[in-house]
Amino acid sequence: MAVPGSSEKMITKAQTLPADQIFLDLEDSVAPSLKAPARQTIVTALNEGDWSGKTRVVRINDADTEWAHDDVLTVVRGAGQNLDCIMLPKVERVAHIQWLDILLTQLEKEFGIPVGSIGIEAQIEGPAGLSEIDAIAAATPRTETLIFGPGDFMAAMKMPALTIGAPVAGGVNPFDTVLMAIAAASRKYGLQAIDGPYAVIHDADGYRSLAERSAAFGFDGKWVLHPAQLDIANDVYAPSQADYDKAEMILDAYAHATSEAGGSRGAVMLGDEMIDEASRKLALVNAERGRLLGMSRTTTFSH
Repeated sequence: MAVPGSSEKMITKAQTLPADQIFLDLEDSVAPSLKAPARQTIVTALNEGDWSGKTRVVRINDADTEWAHDDVLTVVRGAGQNLDCIMLPKVERVAHIQWLDILLTQLEKEFGIPVGSIGIEAQIEGPAGLSEIDAIAAATPRTETLIFGPGDFMAAMKMPALTIGAPVAGGVNPFDTVLMAIAAASRKYGLQAIDGPYAVIHDADGYRSLAERSAAFGFDGKWVLHPAQLDIANDVYAPSQADYDKAEMILDAYAHATSEAGGSRGAVMLGDEMIDEASRKLALVNAERGRLLGMSRTTTFSH
């Protein structure tokens, strides 16, 4: 969930919401004149707020701006022990990630924070970043997440649109290749893939449709700009009860089939469906997500 770092009221509210991650923003949602005081607001919130169960992230300004260096210095020096990740927007080349990695290492050493403990989330927001996505993803072990930034990407590509994250008219899905590239790089390097925002905050159907699209590419989640979008995101990116039950059933059935007691078979029928090793891998994805969410099975496998 995105929260302007200049708004104490919104930061306080965010601590009560069922978001997996809260990122306190110093970039686009904060006016230039408020960026310096917003840094202090964020430091206080990280140190004094109750962020139980939430990943704590700060989005700094992009590496080519006059604010980025002081963003990192102020936030890490003031609240580095209570910070999980720095989100770096507009990552257009590997040097941007390398700069942040080196600076974080220096600050961690300065303040006795275990080196490497502050992660990096990289936003891909333009064609240059997309063209270097493999190098960006592999640049440092700190990188935990690749994020699609649709607003700046749309502008960079001169797309005929005025709403951040909205599909372009005419039934075309111009982001499909972008989503696949980000998803593929994320899986290749063991990172999370997160979809960006949809600015029409009360268009629940539109938000759900966009979330379902990126979920189909294997994305792990999507930005939320308003509490009204939270339940939809949590629903879309979690397996349904039926899918979770089926995933666990496949795992049980395949484990039995490949055992000596089950005849050491590599493929077996489960109902009307043939399952094999590839089926096991697919099932494991859904089962692990369900287990992470604390889901309970409603069906069991019998042989």
